[in-house]
Amino acid sequence: MIKGKGDGVEINLAMWEGQGKNIFCVHGLTANCRCWDGIASSLSPRSRVLAVDLRGRGLSDKPSAGYSIDHHCRDIHALLNHLGIERAALLGHSLGAYISLAYAAKHPERVDRLVLIDGGAKLSPGQEAKVFAGIKPSVDRLGQVFPSFEAYLENMKRAPFLQPWSPLLETYFRHETETVGGGVRSRIQPAHIQEEAANLSRFETEPLYPQIQCPTLILRAPEGMLAGDDILLPEEVVEKMRREIPEAKRLDLPGTNHFSILFSPSRERDEGIREFLAG
Repeated sequence: MIKGKGDGVEINLAMWEGQGKNIFCVHGLTANCRCWDGIASSLSPRSRVLAVDLRGRGLSDKPSAGYSIDHHCRDIHALLNHLGIERAALLGHSLGAYISLAYAAKHPERVDRLVLIDGGAKLSPGQEAKVFAGIKPSVDRLGQVFPSFEAYLENMKRAPFLQPWSPLLETYFRHETETVGGGVRSRIQPAHIQEEAANLSRFETEPLYPQIQCPTLILRAPEGMLAGDDILLPEEVVEKMRREIPEAKRLDLPGTNHFSILFSPSRERDEGIREFLAG
């Protein structure tokens, strides 16, 4: 782990050393940097991988307000400057895909490849409601105090969208928990996620599509989380992204949902990302 300077906040990053391309990874709404352990291990040591704890998450600073895509983009810009990284490939999952898309549109000179993992699309109000219903069990853990980390973990193991359970998930959840009176809880404050979600619902992605100036890979999970259709990238939506983002291509990963696309081992996913980043 290393510390970096965001836009007025201290940001925690996980780092996998490597000799090649700099790869900067941005996680989802209630996630943290350790969600990238599997993918990062497949990219290092051929590349140097950095995964951020967004403000309010993991071991990064948690200001009382300031949770929006614009705030995160400013943090990423400050971090890249602080770390001396002129250009990097951006990988974003879920909320991180929206952030990465926005950053690549605003700062095309700093991004040489863009990977959007199950996110980055404008959803209809109906589909957005389905998605938020699907992730509700994950959000509900925030603010709850469990008697022990084992109890915290057992609660998460019951979530159907986290099946099949991966050893990576224990490391991921351990990184997000802290000891408090009465037990353990997530470090993430529910009010920060509420602010983030409200800002995200107002964010317009489609005007950004034609502004992307680097090759883009869209990874799509075709399975739902709790229902069959609570997916982040419906067919018509992902096709619109593919058509309107210059130099974009898509890769569907059958059998994956919004969470397993990151946490479950996938040779097809890892090879697809490596080949795309290699150009």
